[in-house]
Amino acid sequence: MKAKNDDKPWLVRLLNGERTVLAKAISALENETDEASTIISGIYPYIGKALVVGFTGSPGVGKSTLVNSYIAGLCEEGLRVGVIAVDPSSPLSGGAILGDRIRMAAHEHLENVFIRSLASRCHVGGLSRATARIVDVMDAAGMDVVVIETVGAGQSEVEIAEIAHTKVVVCSPGLGDDIQAIKAGILEIADILVVNKCDLPLAAHTVRQLKSMLSLRDESPEWSTPVVSTSALEGTGVVELTEIIKNHEKMSSNKKEGYGKGKPQQRVLRLLANSAADEIKKALLQDKSEEISTICDAVLKGEMIFSDAIQRLIKGSLPCKQ
Repeated sequence: MKAKNDDKPWLVRLLNGERTVLAKAISALENETDEASTIISGIYPYIGKALVVGFTGSPGVGKSTLVNSYIAGLCEEGLRVGVIAVDPSSPLSGGAILGDRIRMAAHEHLENVFIRSLASRCHVGGLSRATARIVDVMDAAGMDVVVIETVGAGQSEVEIAEIAHTKVVVCSPGLGDDIQAIKAGILEIADILVVNKCDLPLAAHTVRQLKSMLSLRDESPEWSTPVVSTSALEGTGVVELTEIIKNHEKMSSNKKEGYGKGKPQQRVLRLLANSAADEIKKALLQDKSEEISTICDAVLKGEMIFSDAIQRLIKGSLPCKQ
């Protein structure tokens, strides 16, 4: 270990992949404690090596079972795998059932697998606010692959495009509403489309539907989005899916664009914008000042339009309107 880390024993242990230190670092980032900024600044020089794969899609399509099978294949290759399973949370308590964690319990005892469940805490986009930072800390801890499974909220789950190298959108056969849910939103960010539960009727029909939709999308000349049929329970198609993910990684590496759609600077800017919006929301909800009350009253009385109120809140101007 380099000498510059001698004054940061926690960082040395994290870079060596110690699970207890990794768990504590993730908790600090998720809970936004005072140590969070120290962790981020410490790991910054050591990130950018792991492949980040995001699995998304509507609830009930079998994402967790498919991820479970995908992890098993990576373990057989001797790879170190970090898993971030984002579960929906209660709008009251902020807690989550963590059902994805239960379905992946078979891998928790493995030394080369680290699974962390996160409550979405009502954050839109299918992820948790801390997801991107937790990906980075798993990357620094030496994970070869970081797998993210989103909540499963339908077409709003485009935020995964900001974080993952490879976006895998999963659906199941014969679900018209499922196809509609992905068509307008997450279909556009999919690098790979999967029809899971391919042993069920209408699987071939769903594959044709997806290929037809893809024909309407502007495809990259470097990558044509494939449609893969899988049965996670039976293991059908999982090996093929793993190979396709590897091929997409090679293509992305050759382009040298980092992860997320577009240039790395654009990805960072979008992440910063999302984080800034979260911080503004938190600050406003905690602000009990007279200025905030006046703005709210002006909107309620029709004395101020919504867009003007938003601009005044952002700029911190007094909301008086005569």
